[in-house]
Amino acid sequence: MIYLSDGNEFFRNLSFASPGMGITLFSNSHRSPNSAGRVAPPCSKRRSASIVVAPEARCCGKKLIFIVGVALMLVSRNVVAANTPPSFRADVMAILSKSGCNLGTCHGSANGKGGLKLSLRGQDPDIDFVTLTRQFSSRRVNVMVPAKSLLLQKPLMGVPHEGGRRFDEASAEYQTLKTWIEFGLPDDPADTPVVVGLEVSPTLKTVEVGSEPVQISATAHFSDGTSRDVTNLCVFDSSSLDIHVSRDGKVAVDTIGLTTVTVRYLHVQHAIRLEVIPAWPDFEFRAPVSTGFIDELVFGQLRRLRINPSPVCDDAVFLRRAWLDATGQLPPPDIAREFMASTDHHKRAAMIDRLLSSEEFVDQQTMHWADLLRVEEKTLDATGLKEYHQWIRASIAEGKPLNRMAAELIEARGSTYKVPQANLYRALRSPEERGEAMAQLFLGVRLTCAKCHNHPFDRWTQDDYYGWSGLFARVDYEIVENKRRDKNDKHEFVGEQIVRIAETGEVRNPRTGQPAALRFLGDSEVGVTETAEQDRLQSLAAWISDPGNHRFAATQANRIWFQLMGRGIVDPVDDFRATNPPINAELLQSLTEELVRSNFDMRHLMRLIMNSSTYQLSSEADASNIRDDKCFSHVIPQRLTAEQILDAVSVVLGSPVTYGGHAAGTKAHQLIGVRNGGFRFAKPESGDNFLKLFGRPNRLQSCECERSNDPNLSQTFEMIGGDLIAELLRRPDNRIAQAFNSDQTPEEFLNDLYWAALSRAPMPAESAALMEYIQARADHKAAFEDVLWGVLNSNEFLLRR
Repeated sequence: MIYLSDGNEFFRNLSFASPGMGITLFSNSHRSPNSAGRVAPPCSKRRSASIVVAPEARCCGKKLIFIVGVALMLVSRNVVAANTPPSFRADVMAILSKSGCNLGTCHGSANGKGGLKLSLRGQDPDIDFVTLTRQFSSRRVNVMVPAKSLLLQKPLMGVPHEGGRRFDEASAEYQTLKTWIEFGLPDDPADTPVVVGLEVSPTLKTVEVGSEPVQISATAHFSDGTSRDVTNLCVFDSSSLDIHVSRDGKVAVDTIGLTTVTVRYLHVQHAIRLEVIPAWPDFEFRAPVSTGFIDELVFGQLRRLRINPSPVCDDAVFLRRAWLDATGQLPPPDIAREFMASTDHHKRAAMIDRLLSSEEFVDQQTMHWADLLRVEEKTLDATGLKEYHQWIRASIAEGKPLNRMAAELIEARGSTYKVPQANLYRALRSPEERGEAMAQLFLGVRLTCAKCHNHPFDRWTQDDYYGWSGLFARVDYEIVENKRRDKNDKHEFVGEQIVRIAETGEVRNPRTGQPAALRFLGDSEVGVTETAEQDRLQSLAAWISDPGNHRFAATQANRIWFQLMGRGIVDPVDDFRATNPPINAELLQSLTEELVRSNFDMRHLMRLIMNSSTYQLSSEADASNIRDDKCFSHVIPQRLTAEQILDAVSVVLGSPVTYGGHAAGTKAHQLIGVRNGGFRFAKPESGDNFLKLFGRPNRLQSCECERSNDPNLSQTFEMIGGDLIAELLRRPDNRIAQAFNSDQTPEEFLNDLYWAALSRAPMPAESAALMEYIQARADHKAAFEDVLWGVLNSNEFLLRR
């Protein structure tokens, strides 16, 4: 028999019956904390528990220790049954998360730390319970002397701990863990309510800098309808390096700025937006005239933030900006001169209409969608590439609604030569690749993290990942032929393929080992239907394109805003998640509703945005908005894209650029693929090298992020002395040669150059300085080249302002 005394802390007497007879444990008294945290008086009634040892068992060594341990836990649970122990899932797991124990940098990493491996961010409490309480090598608890448990000693730094001190003995975390151990490490009953939601307050708060810290509170809602304040169990993270939040949810407001504070309790997380504004009691808001709901919502937020928007830009800046955004091209000099000379008050609106109905607009949008839809030759082959590109261009030209375009891509099947949109599946060869690409393209969901574990920053689980991927599991291919050049490259295809839908095929969920249950990535659960008339992809296409699918509509509205404003309302543009809320939720909601009302007409929404004062603001900042780079108080200058720079250079120099696989005179934004035909294997042309250097994507991802627009030193060298510009300057028919072969004066040369490059005439001071430089040089041609180099390397030329 084993007799226990005073809270399971030591053995009073120990005796064993022979195998088959059994082991009995007794406790003469027990003291344990009650629900109020106070210690209950000793129990007078003797409590006991028994465990039978099998006849063949050998009660020695580790087996004996195991038997005694199990028996000890049995009696421990029995003697404290009158009180309520902490919940392992609702309390203990939350403390492990709050203390950072299960992060990827600690015990939640792939291999764990110090011999202990926990599930990442506590996504699998069942496994963590077994690990902490049953596994011999990982166990961190001492039920006989709870205070000596490594689960308590390491966070206290009672023993060495690489993670440092996480809490102290007076903390609620310590007391909860100690109490759970004293209760005998109880697991939660099968019917224990689970967390179904988290309510956080405040959701939006605007405070003056230097005010009292903002206290965040969190209430968890459970499946049985009950609620509980879990503020002390939540993890708080601020997105700003300057605005800090404490462990107990207090946000210091000592620095002006915006931050998103993510509040996480177990697997549920919620984000709040905190705005710290300047203490400016005499602030006077000034703004251009509002033209509609866009300005009202943008300026309304700026007023609240005590930020004045910049004034509207001048005509020259507007014209150049609108042409670059809508067409990717500089405005032709004659159009620029006519526009600047016009006194029509509606000339900007008229120019916007002209641009949105132009062929250049179609070319620009075709390039944008070709980047996202993986239009490149290696996987599609030359014929598939041209057919796919033409389908995208025809869809844009006819004004096909964005939701119908998405539906046609999703449900596509047939020959990649005859059903061009089926080429998207030709580029995506596995259900997982298809699922990740479709989620990012059409729903703004970056799902990749959920492939190996529950998404650390979003609601999506592994079950969601494989259930969504399962929708694409039956896409199959009939490879009619494959005349690829590299026989060892499995990603290269040359020849027709038939995309078909197989009758069978499922994705297996590695967590369960079973076929994944199909599911949409919706804001609410929607059943996936499969019938004889509608397979799973057709069901998905119908769900995606439904006007009531808010997530799809919001994603596309945000993409359009991003194209014109340089930054998404949700940014990154395809990363919608609870921990990355929109900078202006009301604005995104209104744009989404407008897109749906217009039957997903891209041009309609672009027209509204471009006609707004917000779009037409100057890039010149003032004292109130110079620090703002998120709320659209002024235009943030951006370097032109690779295609825009190259097309602009070609126009200014008056010399066309050559690209492999394309006819002479083709512009950079009209290129069909990345590199085409035999030129894909040949030495790149100068134009191809330039585009690659300046960040043109290889179209291997379905993400805006594949395009790089960041400057680097190699680009600087290319602009001031690179092969391409030097080649264009040597041509006998360029702008300088034409000037010298005619009777054009230096003044006329400068004037034409400025109108072509900057959409304006040179200012008197510029003209005077440049004329002085030209006349001082004996070689006027070399002087002209110097002036042209200077214009091409100016910020005004290289930036979209």
